[in-house]
Amino acid sequence: MGMRAFLLMASRVWTCVFFLLKKQVRAVNLASVFILDNSPGAYRAYPPAVTKQNVNAAMVFEFLLKIIDVMQSYFGKISEENIKNNFVLIYELLDEILDFGYPQNCDTGVLKTFITQQGVKSATKEEQAQITSQVVMKSYLSGMPECKFGINDKIVMEAKGMKGGSGLGGGGDDPTGARSGKPVVVIDDCQFHQCVKLSKFETEHAISFIPPDGEFELMRYRTTKDISLPFRVIPLVREVGRTKMEVKAVLKSNFKPSLLGQKIEVRVPTPLNTAGVQLICLKGKAKYKASENAIVWKIKRMAGMKETQLSAEIDLLETDTKKRWTRPPISMNFEVPFAPSGFKVRYLKVFESKLNYSDHDVIKWVRYIGRSGLYETRC
Repeated sequence: MGMRAFLLMASRVWTCVFFLLKKQVRAVNLASVFILDNSPGAYRAYPPAVTKQNVNAAMVFEFLLKIIDVMQSYFGKISEENIKNNFVLIYELLDEILDFGYPQNCDTGVLKTFITQQGVKSATKEEQAQITSQVVMKSYLSGMPECKFGINDKIVMEAKGMKGGSGLGGGGDDPTGARSGKPVVVIDDCQFHQCVKLSKFETEHAISFIPPDGEFELMRYRTTKDISLPFRVIPLVREVGRTKMEVKAVLKSNFKPSLLGQKIEVRVPTPLNTAGVQLICLKGKAKYKASENAIVWKIKRMAGMKETQLSAEIDLLETDTKKRWTRPPISMNFEVPFAPSGFKVRYLKVFESKLNYSDHDVIKWVRYIGRSGLYETRC
C-alpha cells in the first residue's frame, strides 16, 4: 500500500484521531502499516497503526482490539459520527493508553476511575430513551362542572400521530425556548379522553372538559427528546484472572436536592459460574441471589444530587468453556416525586353555575409520580 493511499484511508476512516498525525506520518520513514479489519459492518471504521521499526504484529493487533474495547465502553459503537463527537475524549484516552509509542494500561475499569468524562453517543434505535406518561384524575364533584386544566407554557407537539382532536401540530414559533428562557417539552404523540374539548388547546395550552365520576385517564403522551434521566448508573467491571471478578456500580441522582427518590432497586447480573460474592455498599442493603444470578441492591430513599456506590468481589468456578461472559445490562427500578418529561400543571379551575359553587370552594390536589419502566445500563 502506498503512502498516499494510507493517508487517504486514515483521514477517511478515523478522522478525529489520525488527522492530527498526518504531518508526523509524512515526516518519518515507516517500516510497517497495520490496519485492523475486524467486522467493518459493525464498527464502520478501520483503526490503523504505524511503526518506525519491525515489531510484534500480534501485539499491535491486540493493542488495536483493546483500543476498540475502551472506546466502546465510553461511547458505544465505533462510527465516524461518534469519533467526531468524542474527539477530546479520544485524545485524552490515547494519551493514557499510549506513552511515547509504548502501550500502557488498557483496562477499562482502571481508566474510568480517573477519566470520568462521559462519551457523546449518537442516537440509535437501541439507545434512544422515551417517556410514556399519563394524566389521571379522580373527580368527586357534584353536578356537571366544567374544568380547565393548564399545562406548560412552552410545549411543542409533533404533527404526526396526534389523536383525540385536530389543530395540534406546530405548537409555537420558538421550539427551543431560548427567547423565553423556559424549558420546552416536546411531545411526540398525545391522546385525550373523549370528554376533552380541544378548541382552545393550541392557543392557551389549556384542556377544557366535563369530568365523568370517579377515576379516569385524562391524557396520555410520549416524549423522546431532551430527556433528563433521574438516575445514572456507572458500572465498572474488572476481570482478575479466571476465578475472580471485581464489580463496582456508582449510582448518581440527577434531580433537585430537595426531592427524594424512593423504592430504588439496582440489579447487577453475575456470571453463571459464580461461587460466592462479598458485598460492600455505602447506602442501603445489598444481597446476592444465586437463583436469579444477580446482586440486588435496595435503597429506601435517596436525595437529589447525591452519589453512592456498591462494590463486589465475585469468586468464580473454573470452567472448560472459552466463551466470554456476555455481561447483561444492569437494570434499575425507582420512583421519584416529579415528572421526568418536564410536564407541569400550571392550574386547575372548576366552574359550576347551576349548583352555585365556584373554584374557591373546591379542594384540588396535584401529585407527580415518575416510575421506571425498562431502565437498563450496559456494563
